[in-house]
Amino acid sequence: MTDLFFYIFATLTLGCAFGVVFSRNPVNAAMFLIMTFIGMAAHFVMLEAYFLAVIQILVYAGAVVVLFLFIIMLLDVGEEKKHRVKPLTWVASLVGFALLILGVVSITSSDNIKTASDSLPEAAGASLKNFGYELFTTYQLPMQVTGFLLLIAMIGVIVLSKKVKTD
Repeated sequence: MTDLFFYIFATLTLGCAFGVVFSRNPVNAAMFLIMTFIGMAAHFVMLEAYFLAVIQILVYAGAVVVLFLFIIMLLDVGEEKKHRVKPLTWVASLVGFALLILGVVSITSSDNIKTASDSLPEAAGASLKNFGYELFTTYQLPMQVTGFLLLIAMIGVIVLSKKVKTD
């Protein structure tokens, strides 16, 4: 059953990643990016890395893509015009893709890969509890200052992008 879910989420993630790359509309590309991040979060859940899954959804699918959409809407980016790709670009892309596949195959076929049980620490839950405690006690002021800086930056972008109407 786990294998079935892996293949479903892998297909979702790869399909949406191709949607990001090949979409001509930037808003649709950002929506595909959200679905790609959700697919990656599902993989983290299957690996029982729940903290990483939540962070993936909150930080990347939530904050980063919303920021991308905000900038896309402010810049009023339209669809990209189709242009002809040079043959040298195709050759360089194919060579890069072949090197990527060769690297992935060589890494996954080596015997140096640790199993999941060898690489996990004994008290993974305790370390996450300590991380959360430190984040919201010791580092509470830097977290709040960062939030206010992001708010000020957002207000600055809104003010700078506002168009003045002339009569």
